[in-house]
Amino acid sequence: MKLQSLVLATAAALTMTTAIAVPAGTWSVAAGAHYVDPKSDNGNVTVGGDKFSVDVDGDVRPTVSGEYFIANNVGIELLAAIPFHHDFTLTNADGVKVSGKTQHLPPTLSLQYHFDGYNMPMNVKPFVGVGVNYTTFFKERVATGGDLDLDDSVGVAGHIGLDIPFAPTESFRIDARYMDIKTDATLDGNDIGEIDISPWVYGVAFVKQF
Repeated sequence: MKLQSLVLATAAALTMTTAIAVPAGTWSVAAGAHYVDPKSDNGNVTVGGDKFSVDVDGDVRPTVSGEYFIANNVGIELLAAIPFHHDFTLTNADGVKVSGKTQHLPPTLSLQYHFDGYNMPMNVKPFVGVGVNYTTFFKERVATGGDLDLDDSVGVAGHIGLDIPFAPTESFRIDARYMDIKTDATLDGNDIGEIDISPWVYGVAFVKQF
């Protein structure tokens, strides 16, 4: 009975141990994938005097991020990815639809705080972050032809997530980001309106600390 009680007490202690702070000077790298889920109602554009509503589809791509801890539990993170591909549809009041495509890169720089001391099971570490997103668009095109151009976008970004450790320096990450992405569109040099993508970005990743 004493051995059984000791085993149970040890197991309970291991699952409820306070998470240790990530010390200043630590680096971490996360590799995974994220799904960009644009907001509904992506704005309106006017082409040839006709008004079209815009609908932008989502996309998932591999991502990588690096974070440097400038203080205990406080890190600066840079997110990068291979280009995301988005199909979009323009629809006017008569139901006429025009399809198009674009690609974009959304590097995001965030200041993040990783919590500890919550006695959470498995030493799960939640974190939050806030920063700035820069999105550059390229390879824009519409099915009807013409020279479509989407301006680069700069906006705020928010970040929340959980790191679930399975080794002293390795963990599995689940996270979500909000990115304020708005772009002015021109067609054949004429301003046609603003497209508001402003997505939630959901991801999973493997994280390694050094």
